Formats: sequence, structure tokens, C-alpha cells
Amino acid sequence: MIMLYHGLEERGRVWAQIMAERVPHLPFRRWGHDAVDPAEVRFLAAWNAPADFVAQFPNLEVLFSVGAGIDQLPIADLPPQVRVVRMVEQGIITGMAEYVAMACLAMHRDLPFFINEQRAGRWTYRHTRLAAETRVGIMGLGELGKAAIEMLRPLGFTLSGWSRSAHEIPGVACHAGAEGLEAFLAGANTFVCLLPLTQETRGILCRETFGKMPRGSAVINAGRGGHLVADDLIAALDSGRLRAAMLDVTDPEPLPAGHPFYSHPAIFLTPHVAAETRHATAGEVLADNVIRLLEGAPLVGEVDRTRGY
Repeated sequence: MIMLYHGLEERGRVWAQIMAERVPHLPFRRWGHDAVDPAEVRFLAAWNAPADFVAQFPNLEVLFSVGAGIDQLPIADLPPQVRVVRMVEQGIITGMAEYVAMACLAMHRDLPFFINEQRAGRWTYRHTRLAAETRVGIMGLGELGKAAIEMLRPLGFTLSGWSRSAHEIPGVACHAGAEGLEAFLAGANTFVCLLPLTQETRGILCRETFGKMPRGSAVINAGRGGHLVADDLIAALDSGRLRAAMLDVTDPEPLPAGHPFYSHPAIFLTPHVAAETRHATAGEVLADNVIRLLEGAPLVGEVDRTRGY
């Protein structure tokens, strides 16, 4: 029985050391670096899994994602008995919360407008507001969404949230399900997408959704590129339906040369840097989960495959 890692070489070295110290009785092997008997692979840790890995490792029991998302993995191809676990690591959570706070402040203080005026050589006044005059709506109320709320709370923003299932968060107007989406969209003016990417959420940032937001709203997407319909965003910005957008994720990644997102004056674009898996702390999280697994305890971040998250 072994664990196989597929991913960045530097992370693999760090994780190999951590696993040797924390779980010495479980061999940890690195793809392309160590000799491996495929029949012995019980656990696989990867971001993008190796091609045909399902057939290569017939005795696979658990697939660990090295990131917070799992949509990049071919979950549908896995045998039903294979468990899937996403990375729940404080570095990812804190990094995302910091990014959301930065993006919300940038949208709230009209940074895209002022930067465009600067580049055009104009000194243009525009009325500003206090954070209490802006309602931020968080789409997705899992670990990332809740951390973002706690980062935003001291800044004074009015807060609301929407998710598939019902939540109660003090000081936050929470909405749930398809029946709660319209009221959520109507009640905020800066929207942050932190949803998992599922069949139900793919393309959720689209013309229909934008049309239910107050005119002049801003959109921040730090979830997945597949949440956003690119042409609908461009049309909403050009028509004034939306005033600005900040995107950390796109489809595809990286965007091809000449894509309109690069040059659009109302779009801030960052290259999927909102949050990243920190080698050392994530390795400790992985070791903790493997110990739980070997002891028969519940796993942190285990995915309900029927729901996709």
C-alpha cells in the first residue's frame, strides 16, 4: 500500500519529508521520480491527475486534490468506491479572504474608473461612498465564503450571502436555493462568486443573472472560469448594466493572446493567484487526513460525489 503524488516537484519534495516524519509506515512516492507498482497505489494526491490514471491504478481508494477545487479532476470517470477529498488548508482560506477584501475595496472605491482616467491623462472627480453604503453579496457560503465574510465584516460593508443550502450567519442576510437567488441578486451591488463549479453553477454569471442585479453593479469571480459566460460579461459592461469586474479565474487558463478581457477598461484581471496551496501547511493537512484515513476517522474535505462538492 502506497501513496502517490503527481504535481509540482518542489511541493513533492516538501510533502515527501512531511509524510516520512508524520506517517513513516506509509510509503510516499512521487510520479516520474520513484519506481511504483501500480497495483500498490491506494492513495493518489494530484491537481491534474495523470492520463488514464483510473485504469493505471486498479486498487485506488482515495483521490486527494492538492487544491480547494475538484472540477479539474475527472470525477465522473472514477469507480463509485473511490473517495474524493479536496484540500482544506488555512493558507488557501486566508489568501482567498484577503483577495476578496482587496477586490471589494477596489470595486467599492471605483478603482477601474480612476485608473482609466489616470491613463487618459485626466484628473476626474467622482463621488465616493463609505463601505456601509455598499452591500456585498457572497455567492457560496463554504469555508472560503465564510472566511471572506469575516475579512469584510470589520470594513463596514453590508453583507449578504447565497448558497445551495440554507445557512445562518450572524449579521449576514442569507439566501438559499433557486427560490432565494432573485432576492439575493436584487439586494446587493457588489457580487463575489466563490461557488464550487458543478453542473448547476456552470455559467451562473450570465446575462440573465446580470439582468437581475442593480444597474451599475460590480462582479468579482474568484471561483472558477466556468462560472462566467464571457460574452455576456462584455455585453453587460459595454451596456452599463455592470460597471466593473475583477476576475481571478477564466476559461481557458491562460487566456489566449488578444482576448478582450486583457484590454477591456472595466475589467481587472489576475492570473489565478487569489489563493494558492502552501507547500508546508498543506503537507501537514494531507498528513493529518491520511492519519485519519488509516484510523478510520472522518476525512476533512471529503466530497459528496452526488453533489459535486
